Amino acid sequence: MINVIASIQIKEGQLSSFVEIFKSNIPKVLEEKGCIEYVPTIDVPTGLPPQELNSDVVTIIEKWNSLEDLMAHLSSPHMLVYREKTKTLVEKMSVKVLEEV
Repeated sequence: MINVIASIQIKEGQLSSFVEIFKSNIPKVLEEKGCIEYVPTIDVPTGLPPQELNSDVVTIIEKWNSLEDLMAHLSSPHMLVYREKTKTLVEKMSVKVLEEV
C-alpha cells in the first residue's frame, strides 16, 4: 500500500474556493483503480507543543493499492482539469509518498 501526504499552501483568502474545487473532484478520484482513500484535511488546534498550525494549508491524505495506481491517478484527465482550475489558488505544495515498512 502507498500512502501520500500532500501539503498544499493556499493563497490568502482562497481556501474556500480551493476546497470547493477539490471536493468536487473527490468522487472521480475515488472511482479510480486502486484508490482506497482521498481526503482533504485542515489543522485542528490541540495545544500540543510540536504542532505547527497554518490556516492556509490543506493536507491531503491518500491511500493507494500500488505506486502504479498513484502514477495513473496523477495523469488522469480529471486531475489535469483540477490542476488547471486550482493553479492560481495554490502558493506552493509538498508531497510525501510513503510505503509501510
